[in-house]
Amino acid sequence: MDEADGMPAGRRRWVMLCALLGVVLAGLDSAIANIALPTIARDLAATDAATIWVVNSYQLATTVCLLPAATLGETWGLKRVYGGGMALFTLASLACALSPTLPILVASRLAQGVGGACMAALGGALVRSVYPRAQLGRGFAAIALAVALSAALGPTLAALTLSVAHWPWLFLVNVPVGLIAVPLFMAVAPPTQLRNHSFDKVGALLNAAAFGLVVIGVDGLGGEARGLAMAELAAGLGFAALLVWQQSHRAAPMLPLDLLKLRLFALSMATSICSYAAQILAYVSLPFLFQVVMHRSAIATGLLVTPWPLAVVAAAPLAGRLSSRYPAALLGSIGLAVLAVGLLLLATMPAIPADWNVVWRMAICGIGFGFFQTPNNITLMTAGPPDRSGAASGMVAVARTMGWSLGSALVALIFGLRGGHGAGTCLYVAVGFAAAGALASVSRTGARPSAAVAR
Repeated sequence: MDEADGMPAGRRRWVMLCALLGVVLAGLDSAIANIALPTIARDLAATDAATIWVVNSYQLATTVCLLPAATLGETWGLKRVYGGGMALFTLASLACALSPTLPILVASRLAQGVGGACMAALGGALVRSVYPRAQLGRGFAAIALAVALSAALGPTLAALTLSVAHWPWLFLVNVPVGLIAVPLFMAVAPPTQLRNHSFDKVGALLNAAAFGLVVIGVDGLGGEARGLAMAELAAGLGFAALLVWQQSHRAAPMLPLDLLKLRLFALSMATSICSYAAQILAYVSLPFLFQVVMHRSAIATGLLVTPWPLAVVAAAPLAGRLSSRYPAALLGSIGLAVLAVGLLLLATMPAIPADWNVVWRMAICGIGFGFFQTPNNITLMTAGPPDRSGAASGMVAVARTMGWSLGSALVALIFGLRGGHGAGTCLYVAVGFAAAGALASVSRTGARPSAAVAR
């Protein structure tokens, strides 16, 4: 029956509405800030280099808070941490809109990133807690739809908003949505089982140092101080090794080594990292290909990129329905193989293609990515026992962050060697990552979830 596990359908819809609002707000906020940077720099009398931290501070805060937020979700409860993150995001949005100086805006964006991390880290666990196991595909497809729509609509909505209003409205529009969503979520969200362990402060500091230095180092690879960026990356990897060592001696580790020991979970993580690396290699390099090589305008470039996320929107619901009938190893392999073909078609298209020649290739990439994403996330969320849903959900977000960081670092290195004409090379590297992900996915065949998974 529909309510055999999870929540009754009516109440579940209200919980998912609040959760999807959080996903959309966080996704739109990540997408729109880039568009407003020149206007913010002018209005706050700041340099372009300093204004970049409006974006970087949000990314940095989100990255370093993913694992701590997932741990707190298991310790304090999904309801408290997700709801608290949504409330913090709403308050920080108001602070962003009212910021009179760049330092205050950057500090507000840091707080906003912490709130966004709570929602990103626990969204998957929330889906698992409210949906019956047989219908998990629907919940994860809805999350994938919300993420894709945010990516597709963010730049357009930002441009439209800036055409009729001042940049603070980009942040201010979040406030009424949050004021409705937060109390509604706290009223309808279910209580969750808690784990009785203390918060690991040393692990949190090592996690912040590891992920923070990696993110800063990746950003620095695109600048002139590449030696410093490489040193930051090396230091970040060193702290990551210390984190693994420290966590291996913990009974309840923040970095879920218990889950990573499961073959199905580890292979699904590898598959996810490869897919996101391929995605970001294409997302970052394609605008350079369209504008520098093909001489398209910025507006035309935005329109040419849009078919990818729109195709994800079309493919995600189908993948969600199929995930209850076919194994993720099969669906993920097919999806990433289609993504690899689409990327190869982009890399080998004519030098000056017609717009339709670009559009259908981008759509193939989006279909492949959308077909892979939902089944893989379901596997990550169900490979371990239910009481580790918070940790598994955090690792879904960590895989995305690791893939994006790896892909961004490679784009920076390739462009440093070849300039704007390195876009084609980036696409070939993306093909390699998609193909590697397909191999990792098919190698999951026969791997089973933890014996403790059964409800």
